Amino acid sequence: MPTRARARRSRRLRTGLSVTVLTAAVLGGLLQPAQAAGDPGPGDGPGRHDKGLQRQLDGLVAQDDGPPGAIALLTRGDRTEVYTAGVGDIATGRRPHPDDHMRIASIAKAFSGAVALQLVDQGLLSLDDTIGERLPDQPEAWHAVTLRQLLQHTSGLPDFSTAPRFLEILNADPRHVFDPRTLLDFVADKPLLFVPGSLYEYSNSDNIAVALMAEAVTDRRYEDLLKELVYRPLGLRRTSLPLGYRLPRPYLHGYDVQPPAEPEDISEALGASGVWASGGIVSTPKELGTFIRAYGGPSMLSAQTRKEQLTFRPGDSSEPAGPGTNAAGLAIFQYTTRCGVLYGHTGNFPGYTQLAATTPDGTRSLTFSINTQTSKSNKPALLARLRTVQEDFVCALLKGH
Repeated sequence: MPTRARARRSRRLRTGLSVTVLTAAVLGGLLQPAQAAGDPGPGDGPGRHDKGLQRQLDGLVAQDDGPPGAIALLTRGDRTEVYTAGVGDIATGRRPHPDDHMRIASIAKAFSGAVALQLVDQGLLSLDDTIGERLPDQPEAWHAVTLRQLLQHTSGLPDFSTAPRFLEILNADPRHVFDPRTLLDFVADKPLLFVPGSLYEYSNSDNIAVALMAEAVTDRRYEDLLKELVYRPLGLRRTSLPLGYRLPRPYLHGYDVQPPAEPEDISEALGASGVWASGGIVSTPKELGTFIRAYGGPSMLSAQTRKEQLTFRPGDSSEPAGPGTNAAGLAIFQYTTRCGVLYGHTGNFPGYTQLAATTPDGTRSLTFSINTQTSKSNKPALLARLRTVQEDFVCALLKGH
């Protein structure tokens, strides 16, 4: 549907959220550009707007089940190109903006990696530290799992976000405030799914355990560690980890798009406490780029720790899969495209699908945000189209000057 027609649609929202949407909330894997904060034009800077990329973004939004809006930031050194299509708010027709707050979903896992790996550099944690050593109160069956395995999703920990009791609470009250430090209790009676290190399985439990390990060795709240180790050093003033359902203003509105029904604004329909370190962070397209260039580039970690971070398991994908061929490192993924390699992370949450990726030298980055959810189990055809468009943006990022 054309963007203008979508913007004219009725503002009436459907009442209630489906079990499918709520379940997706927890299963859904669940940048500092030199740009002014004014209203972004299509492309930032004279002569830098690629009409082909703009058509690709417009086409994504025009799909019947596509997002109401999309925004992509391509940063090369101190220059950023901003591409937008559609709207960031159907009710007002406002376009997406680089400073809009948004749920970054499972890219939050990369933030937990940034905290944990810096603590490794400080000698407070080791990648070989086990749950038994650092979190002895967790189930004994899990005690052999290492920090390395948690960061690479080879732990075998059962996923708390699929636990029947967790989903029952969430369905009864989508804005329920969980104690994030007890989320693993929902699967405390479950054994490991496989021998640690033997298989790969993306699990929201992994990064909860990572954050708890970080708290255990520092005696600091994870939220404070994020501020100390990530936000402040990178100048991230619009990035946070809230427990409630409200988003800071202004924000990119997220929608449940299920044609022929009207898109439903679900930006604040769900609380973030149920995903916490695995998916609860709120950031902006601009700040997300700043973060990924630091975390995926060489500036944040020691050479030795970075070597461990970038030891990849071929074929293991982020959720949803990123562009090209995926491989899993430590809270980071490698995306091998037809034009070159990027490091980054993806995420999806009701109303949002995200990609943040950087060149290995940390000088170029792409953030790509749409305001509806897609994954391998939710609109797989849209995901396939999204990955194609993302790869074209990657090629433009790598080939441009």
